[in-house]
Amino acid sequence: MDINTFQSLIARLTEEIAGVSLGSSLEAHLNAEHGPGSDLFEAIFDACKIGVKEGWMCNREGGGIRYGRVLKATEATHGFSVDVVEMENVAGPYHVHPNGEIDLIMPLTQGTCFDSNPAGWCVYEPGSGHRPTVTKGSALVLYLLPQGAIDFTPAAA
Repeated sequence: MDINTFQSLIARLTEEIAGVSLGSSLEAHLNAEHGPGSDLFEAIFDACKIGVKEGWMCNREGGGIRYGRVLKATEATHGFSVDVVEMENVAGPYHVHPNGEIDLIMPLTQGTCFDSNPAGWCVYEPGSGHRPTVTKGSALVLYLLPQGAIDFTPAAA
């Protein structure tokens, strides 16, 4: 596994979802078609574990979170950037998703949840925001960001 092979793997998914509205119907589709146990879910999970082990994923650290942008938003990924984080029983910094966010939750510890969601997909609509939180263990979380847009801002009072 290398960055080019990973990009090709991700492009299979981003081609399918390019232009689709981010919301609950996309989340339901991703979990039904590409949820835990599916070929694509397992291929991405395996690729992420390899990338972390080899050091080309999650190669930065701050606040107890290992993270890194793996792919910029380009035509090759149909306008989506790809970030991967490794978190264990921690809440990350608050941020807003101007164009939405698609998260793939890959628990490294059985029963781990991301924002109260188990293994699988979680989709945030454009304009939404959250403080990403992993509980009950550790997980890798892959973020697909349309146009790479993310705003780290203080939470609204």
